Amino acid sequence: MNTTNSENSPAKGKRSVPWLLLTTSAAALALVALIVWPGAPEPLADEADIVVYKTPSCSCCKEWIKHLESAGMDVNVVNVNTTQPVQARVGVPRALGSCHTAVIGDYWIEGHVPVDLILKLAADKPDNIRGLAVPGMVMGSPGMEGPNPSTYDIVALDSSGRAVVHATREGRSE
Repeated sequence: MNTTNSENSPAKGKRSVPWLLLTTSAAALALVALIVWPGAPEPLADEADIVVYKTPSCSCCKEWIKHLESAGMDVNVVNVNTTQPVQARVGVPRALGSCHTAVIGDYWIEGHVPVDLILKLAADKPDNIRGLAVPGMVMGSPGMEGPNPSTYDIVALDSSGRAVVHATREGRSE
């Protein structure tokens, strides 16, 4: 059955593509490009020192953001359903994953990294580091203060893709 109306068709015998299909296809293509295109622009609402991608309900992420702000950082928060597409886009290895991902300049920050190390990274701008991470949800790391804090490592991913211990910190209780 031919569903093309020849009166509305741009050329007789050619099928027109419904507007909704074109719009939906363009939106899907734009979303895929944003997720997988490594050079895709960051969706910044305004200029900020650091952009934090987190899920709306994560309370420890909110506490980590307060940790950054208490050091004078201007933070732009972007709520997402999952941080996995952002992690993939900026190059965070799955083994270093945590509950939020941040971007500061050319570097990514994964998880509950202490603000002094972030500020030092941004000031020094080393060319041999791609990002810093506190993998998992370490009790006692900034934003995760509580009973029974742990000693934890802050891991750097170097420019060759190797994860190395960048610093070690004693966790803090509440």
